[in-house]
Amino acid sequence: MQAQIECVEYAGIDYGRGVTNIDSATGIRYGVIPHHAVGSAWYEESEGDYGEPTCPRCGGEVVEFEDEKHSTYNPFGHYYCEEYVCETCEIVLEYHECFPEDPFVFYVKNDEYAAFQDADGPDIFIEKSPYFTYAQFCSPCGPGACYLLNPLCDPRDPDEGPMDNNRAYCFGHDWFESGCAPYPVYLVATNEIVEPERGVKP
Repeated sequence: MQAQIECVEYAGIDYGRGVTNIDSATGIRYGVIPHHAVGSAWYEESEGDYGEPTCPRCGGEVVEFEDEKHSTYNPFGHYYCEEYVCETCEIVLEYHECFPEDPFVFYVKNDEYAAFQDADGPDIFIEKSPYFTYAQFCSPCGPGACYLLNPLCDPRDPDEGPMDNNRAYCFGHDWFESGCAPYPVYLVATNEIVEPERGVKP
């Protein structure tokens, strides 16, 4: 049986007006959840995106070092460590010089999930998943997305029908250290509810 979950009655307001933070192919919203609510799985699965390499002096584009073309840029001839060249500044650069110390964004992208977290923000945006839940719309800071820690009570009320406008992609139970997501989990393919493994407590 699905674990007891705190839920909300109010569906919220779609500040995205149906066009932002939504998968246009499925109509499913992007799910938003704080990274600390997911725990170690996010840190283990996500990778950092440091952007494109640039010249630390002028900020311009760099290219890969070519011995014949760029040998005059380096009078000492130590080419084995250099990987990039700024042809504007005519300097040879090592890999670490062309990227920032910290990534711009952390992300997961595989056959099942697409999700990202800005390096300076606490929230993960889930753009693709085999699972969804029904959740309250985010505030205007996440227009059109749904906040997964505010799942909706009775999203399939027999009198009102399913609140499909509030479907949002989410992580499955296995992403949480407890083995149980803090919201009901449904399969996108079949709309069937997915129970946590037997013996798992909320």
